[in-house]
Amino acid sequence: MSFLVATLLFIALVIISIPVLLLLLQAMVAFFPLRKGDPATGRRPTLTVLVPAHNESSGVIATISSLLPQLRDGDRLIVVADNCSDDTAAIALKAGAKVLIRTDLLRRGKGYALDFGVRALAEAPPEVVIIIDADCIAGTGLIDRIARLSFHTGRPIQALSLMRALENSGPMKKIAEFAWLVKNLVRPLGYHRLGLPCQLMGTGMAFSWDTISTASLANGNLVEDLKLGMDLAKAGNPPLFCPEVLVSSTFPMSESGTQTQRTRWEHGHISMILTEARPLLFGGLRQRNAGMIALGLDLCVPPLALLTLMVLVLFAVSGLFAVVTGNLVPVLFACLVMGLMVTAVMLSWWRYGRERLSAANLAMAVFYVFWKIPLYLKFFVSRQVDWVRSKRDGEL
Repeated sequence: MSFLVATLLFIALVIISIPVLLLLLQAMVAFFPLRKGDPATGRRPTLTVLVPAHNESSGVIATISSLLPQLRDGDRLIVVADNCSDDTAAIALKAGAKVLIRTDLLRRGKGYALDFGVRALAEAPPEVVIIIDADCIAGTGLIDRIARLSFHTGRPIQALSLMRALENSGPMKKIAEFAWLVKNLVRPLGYHRLGLPCQLMGTGMAFSWDTISTASLANGNLVEDLKLGMDLAKAGNPPLFCPEVLVSSTFPMSESGTQTQRTRWEHGHISMILTEARPLLFGGLRQRNAGMIALGLDLCVPPLALLTLMVLVLFAVSGLFAVVTGNLVPVLFACLVMGLMVTAVMLSWWRYGRERLSAANLAMAVFYVFWKIPLYLKFFVSRQVDWVRSKRDGEL
């Protein structure tokens, strides 16, 4: 019996070591400072910025204000007011954007809004379409940089996308900001420096017209960005990371808004691991496509808190097994995996996170991990499958 348990523990530790090793590799390669790349060159393409918005009256002005100074004559900025029950459309129009209004209560979600916007461009299509969420701020030079890159490479381009915790936020949101930084900066930057593609992040994305006009957008997937990136990789056109320019947003202050947002992202991510990782990996192996294989492996890395929780559980079970049977092999293996995990996190924090997250708050990460256990349990008993917008601050 003890041999069977030891074997099962060994298999589980081997499986969990794969995403841990990948995370460590990405963190090691990304450890060198982020430097500004050379300025984008070549002709600037004609472009349209699409901003999908569902009840975003409180934040859409800031988004539009960050975009308008970056546009040139002939560029278009279109807000798709999707199933709005507030005055998003009127505010966006007054702020200087063109507005398309979509009403379809049966087909809800950002994917449907994007599909509606792209189809509206078909009569006079631009050379590049850029997608920015209505709660995001476009950093200086974002539009020009990713538009030129997409046009001249033919690849989908993903800018650096970060979420910030407000300065008066508690430690849990500061840790969440760090976890986001690992996911959206450290990991794709490591891959980028290895010449590998990245996942799409939902905002700060640029596509050639040929790419976006033929993409399957009309869906209510919880993580439509991940799905789109996987679909494009399978079609032989994986996204390219552009860390030199930034699009950013802030976590909601309200706990209900944060919880809705977190549940949608993490349940969607776990679902994608279960449904998309294996076909992507096997497809990449059959086609001898390194980009597909890399994205399949990257998709297999769970959210940072969940990965940490899995490592801790296996360490605890291995330790208990060692106490009961005297067999130290599984717990030594678990110690090795935990050490690799800690090394990856510390490398990421030291290079990119310590200005935003203090060492004291980082030490509280273990409480953050256990704090999220109900969210992961909910995946098995009451999984979120429908797109639900997060409440913004000040909303009832």
